Amino acid sequence: MNALTPPVNRLSRALRHLRSGSGAGRRAFPQEALAAIASAITAGEQTHRSELRLIVEAAMPVELVWAGVTNRQRALALFAEHGVWDTEDNCGILIYINLAERAVDIVADRAVGRCIDGATWNAVCADLAAGFARSDFLPSTLAAIERVNQLLREQFPSTGPRSNELPDRPLLM
Repeated sequence: MNALTPPVNRLSRALRHLRSGSGAGRRAFPQEALAAIASAITAGEQTHRSELRLIVEAAMPVELVWAGVTNRQRALALFAEHGVWDTEDNCGILIYINLAERAVDIVADRAVGRCIDGATWNAVCADLAAGFARSDFLPSTLAAIERVNQLLREQFPSTGPRSNELPDRPLLM
């Protein structure tokens, strides 16, 4: 969406985000699901040198929606805001889930971006979004995390113990 987007489309998008409050996030990802996701992230990070961060946003702030901020733009902003780019090997990954739009974006840091192409990330996002369309939130998310970990193991295999640079527990906004 941009400045030329008709106001009706902006309004319907803004209403969709207003209706998708924090309760939607807790229903899609209850505490048990967040714990399972954190465990999957922790286990995966033991097998590669990358850092994975998952952020679930029930709805973007309405002022961002009204301004035409896209899912990708929001993912890039959260990538920066949460320091996913600031890992020792420049191989942080953000999986951003926008529940109001059932949209997913993956943002990869520089080192990962040189090794894994956008088409691969788009396929992971499409599979995850398809699972969300079926309301299979936890199974789809765990499958996506496993796929991401597999890709990272291939390109950035573990070289031994290292510090955990980003929180493994998903951030539910």
